Amino acid sequence: MSADASTLAQAFVYRIPPVKRAFDIFFSGMGLLFLSPFFLIIAALIRLESKGKVFYASKRVGTGYKVFDFYKFRSMFTGADLQLKSLAGQNQYATEQDDAGETDDVCPDCAVIDGSCSPVLFIEGEKICENQYLRRKKENSKATFIKILNDPRVTRVGRFIRKTSIDELPQLFNVLIGDMSIVGNRPLPLYEAEMLTSDEWGERFLGPAGITGLWQVNKRGKKDMSDEERKQLDNQYARNYSFWGDIKIILRTIPALLQKEDV
Repeated sequence: MSADASTLAQAFVYRIPPVKRAFDIFFSGMGLLFLSPFFLIIAALIRLESKGKVFYASKRVGTGYKVFDFYKFRSMFTGADLQLKSLAGQNQYATEQDDAGETDDVCPDCAVIDGSCSPVLFIEGEKICENQYLRRKKENSKATFIKILNDPRVTRVGRFIRKTSIDELPQLFNVLIGDMSIVGNRPLPLYEAEMLTSDEWGERFLGPAGITGLWQVNKRGKKDMSDEERKQLDNQYARNYSFWGDIKIILRTIPALLQKEDV
């Protein structure tokens, strides 16, 4: 984790409000009790299709940059994480800049007028116009979130439990022990959280981490959801969340599950 993230984590310790925590304990406890027979059926189907553990645990970053073990039903073949780099070009959140390659060394606007098209800057000993500097900065930016459309690593059972969000149910354990809440911003893998340590986007970590949240019910499954839109929704939730607002999100989550693609 970067120095900025560590500093923020030390300066901010989030405590779930008592009413929200009581709701989380009741909801997750009852859910685990009534769903336990269903868990056994899903576990059997996963093991019948492919070798490997039934549950997938990974390190995630939640509130205040706290790192914890995050649980899901395994929906991919074993070793799927090792293939992620080779599939980066299929990232649903990737921008045109991610695929554009490096910018030209010479500003095209400056070349046309045979001079400087904008104020001249000196960066690490290099003389560069402001427009070219902004182009390079934009093209070097990468998408924060990763979501592979029609991911080939997903099993047949995995595709079903993803479309119905059944794979998320083991996170009720995370809620029960206090790592997460029912409603909040999604806890992120370490490599994604590392890219959200700026003042502009780090705000999302000042609210509770959750199973469902504002961006899921607003943009769930839509191809036109951009990286920046999701980050803005996360910040919005961290600033404005409330108990009754959470209830509204829970009620909107059920129709949001009726989608045509994995998210």
